[in-house]
Amino acid sequence: MTEPFFGGFDLAASTLWLFYAFFALLLYYIQRENMREGYPLEDDSGNPSSNPSMFPLPEDKTFKLPHGRGELTVPSGQIPERADIALKKVTAANGFPLEPTGDPMLDGVGPASWAPRRDVPELDGHGHPKIVPMALNEAFSVAAGRDPRGMPVMSGDGEIVGEVTDMWVDEPEQLVRYLEYRLDAKWGEGTRLVPMTMARIWGGKVKINSIYAKHFATVPMVASPKQVTLLEEDKVSAYYGGGHLYADASRQEPQI
Repeated sequence: MTEPFFGGFDLAASTLWLFYAFFALLLYYIQRENMREGYPLEDDSGNPSSNPSMFPLPEDKTFKLPHGRGELTVPSGQIPERADIALKKVTAANGFPLEPTGDPMLDGVGPASWAPRRDVPELDGHGHPKIVPMALNEAFSVAAGRDPRGMPVMSGDGEIVGEVTDMWVDEPEQLVRYLEYRLDAKWGEGTRLVPMTMARIWGGKVKINSIYAKHFATVPMVASPKQVTLLEEDKVSAYYGGGHLYADASRQEPQI
């Protein structure tokens, strides 16, 4: 009696080994796709890393961006990282904190750091800017809570620095993302934006605790009164965020 075809073949074991092989190839593919941004690796000084990766960089892939925004090729076509950042190393080893060498809030380092994002507004599914002033869209109104427009803006040290003039809303999400305020002449000129999450409406005032009155003149401005770009959003949010540490020297001391 002859052995039947595949008679001694362990189908269950072979299926398991095929799964192992597929899973290993899947991990390899996903890891290489993950290396399209932020690679090749650099050390804290911006030099090529001595340990680039155990996987090779993927081949260039070109993505066609929606709404006529051209093409993007990665990894070779990435936006260059920021250069000449005002920081110095406190030790020769990598991974240790870097120390600011100038005004960290103006230099955009540490908690005040920002990424070189594209200087274009974020768009909705129809190709329109997502975040726009409420004054430009009559369809929006304040349905609940207090309307902050007209309220004075108070700094972290208790000074009145301006007045809220508008709210910038994320139309698809129907959320207030920024408050717009006009500075009093004593503290600067023009209007600025503050992220809604960094402002507190209380007692008929809008308080911004992260920065002091002297810092408002150098809050990054937006170029257009009708839209805010990705780069501008990063810079504005970083400035207020950095103030939580850098606005006052005492904030950099240990908090117990």
